[in-house]
Amino acid sequence: MNYRLTNEQEAFIAGVRDLMSQEDWERYFSACDDNNEYPERFVKELAKLGLDSLLLPEEYGGSDAGLVTLALIWEELGRLGAPTYVLYQMAGFPTILQEGTQEQIDKIMAYIGTGKQVWNSAVTEPDAGSDVRSLQTTYTRKKGKVYLNGTKCYITSAAETPYLVVMAKDSASFEPIFSEFFVDMSKPGISVSHLPKLGLKMDSCCVVEFDNVELEEKDFFGTEGNGFARVKKEFDLERFLIACSNYGCAYCAFEDAARYANKRVQFDLPIAKTQLIQEKFAYMSVQLTNMKNMIYHTAWKADNGQMTPGDAAKCKLYCSKAAFDVVDNAMQVFGGQGITGEHRISRFWRDLRVDRVSGGSEEMQVLTLGREVLREYV
Repeated sequence: MNYRLTNEQEAFIAGVRDLMSQEDWERYFSACDDNNEYPERFVKELAKLGLDSLLLPEEYGGSDAGLVTLALIWEELGRLGAPTYVLYQMAGFPTILQEGTQEQIDKIMAYIGTGKQVWNSAVTEPDAGSDVRSLQTTYTRKKGKVYLNGTKCYITSAAETPYLVVMAKDSASFEPIFSEFFVDMSKPGISVSHLPKLGLKMDSCCVVEFDNVELEEKDFFGTEGNGFARVKKEFDLERFLIACSNYGCAYCAFEDAARYANKRVQFDLPIAKTQLIQEKFAYMSVQLTNMKNMIYHTAWKADNGQMTPGDAAKCKLYCSKAAFDVVDNAMQVFGGQGITGEHRISRFWRDLRVDRVSGGSEEMQVLTLGREVLREYV
């Protein structure tokens, strides 16, 4: 791979560095985390740099950049302490163009540049997590309308988004037919309840209930019966993005801890001079290099139409665990400062522990990756 940046990539990175140097963003992020508040002001500043249209085609005002460029930007943002997990919907805008009707596209595109949360998918249910095919939310046709009933849980961003793409099965079909609907969250019959979270607290997590929510045929998202196939593709992108966020977070923790180790004096020496601390940084460095190589190789494959579900699962599996290890070791270096929350390292630790479950558990990534690897040798 060629690691040399293009002029466009250099410009994006320069813009990110300039933005992050303009103020003490960590103070803002800490307040948002404490208050379970989406950092809209920060995301709006990123939108001014064109990051929310990064993957959109030029006819929609986008840069038509690929995942390599996105990975570069996520790495730099993460390295500087930004919570890139709140940016997942930015990479999902092209999905609207691929699957949505013109009316749905227009509704979503109206939010470009605002920094606001716009949409997310609602798949998981109380009894349907990794086993998506066991979901119980239904849609029923009656007198020219479509009625949605069921409960979704652990739905990210649901407290703020004006739209959700909701997966449900046809109540009239003997064989389960999974479809998705583009749902206006202001419709009668929808209730949203917040769930507390250990980490990733700048993005909401909710239970969403649908009680005879009246929809129309035009509210289908994509083709009827294609919901499961579409979501599988979305999972691949989500898992790659989680890996990017985890890597950037670990990179920031590593550098923070290295600076601290060089200035923290115990027994008349900086702790960086001790072999046990040096060992931690040696292994952290190896893990960061492995994460970076895996992410950029996968991004290159995606940009060239070669990324598989196994590639995405591999990134999610390795990076979520390796990044957590790096942050955990960095927290050990910080000692009391890390444990008491005096440093952002404690926020990173909480966020990364959640990411080992969200977007697909480690166990599901193992199963997906194992199947994909063995399929190559059939």
